[in-house]
Amino acid sequence: MSPPDTPFSAPAPDPAVVIGLSAVVVAIAEGEAEVLTVRPPNSDLEGLPFGPFDPGGHRTFELAMRAFVTEQTRFNLGYVEQLYTFGDKGRDAPLADMGAASPASRVLSVGYLALAPAAVDTHAPHTQWRPWSRFFPYEDWRAGRPGALGPIAEALRRWAERGADAPQRMARMRLAFALDGAPWNEERVLERYELLYEAGLAPEAVRDRGEGQALPAPLAAAVGEAMFSDHRRILATAVSRLRGKLKYRPVIFELMPEAFTLSALQRAVEAIAGVALHKQNFRRALERADLVEGLGRMDADTGGRPAELFRFRRELLSARPVSGLSLPLLRD
Repeated sequence: MSPPDTPFSAPAPDPAVVIGLSAVVVAIAEGEAEVLTVRPPNSDLEGLPFGPFDPGGHRTFELAMRAFVTEQTRFNLGYVEQLYTFGDKGRDAPLADMGAASPASRVLSVGYLALAPAAVDTHAPHTQWRPWSRFFPYEDWRAGRPGALGPIAEALRRWAERGADAPQRMARMRLAFALDGAPWNEERVLERYELLYEAGLAPEAVRDRGEGQALPAPLAAAVGEAMFSDHRRILATAVSRLRGKLKYRPVIFELMPEAFTLSALQRAVEAIAGVALHKQNFRRALERADLVEGLGRMDADTGGRPAELFRFRRELLSARPVSGLSLPLLRD
């Protein structure tokens, strides 16, 4: 008689699983949140810096990721944190080039978020900084409700009405895209992108499902540019994480130079959060948090009256718990 199966038995690991690493590198340039992109060979789409993890040659995921980002973009990373592991079957269609990976390989991607104090020109071919509003134009509310929401709302309503679960679909779209009086939640970037993908309104959904008909031009402009593989989903995850983290960690200062004006700091926060801040309340909040101190010198390159330069009190990070910036200060 053969021995009974034990609850601890497990199938042998699949050798066709490949681990990839993807990096979302963010910087502020002229008041805009920008992301470092690369254009893979034989592709007309941009993507994030990415590459395979070699268990024999790489000691850690992070060291491997830093190495291939520098190799691909000639850019050395500073602040880095692990973002998420993306492992859905078929998520990498069209298949990312992972070297020895075969078309049948299952690609798991470990995403990283990296923050840089400047969008330094990399001088690397097929690499450039792009405002992330190119990929998510509906996420920028700094000048008020974006016009991109008009075509999106119309298309989502048609999609919702076609489903047997129409009430649930309508509720999801209202909450995600702030329709019919629902409040805008800047952190729901990934939820919004995945809803567009599910509704077939993201260009990646049209591509991945093999649907030949492209989106109408106004809708295509509203939902943003496609990215290679599932890199726009990874980017949406990073934007969600960063917007949420603004509230409980002082990560915004990883995007600032050593010396900055308070106006530049406010513009950076607004660029990341995608909404406008009340100037006086923002400065009162900074004063209460005691996160910055004046340097006793002025910046004359402001285009107007000279403004005082400040620095982040980085020594606080080792002295006491340090919170982020309070986003309830945002104007309605």
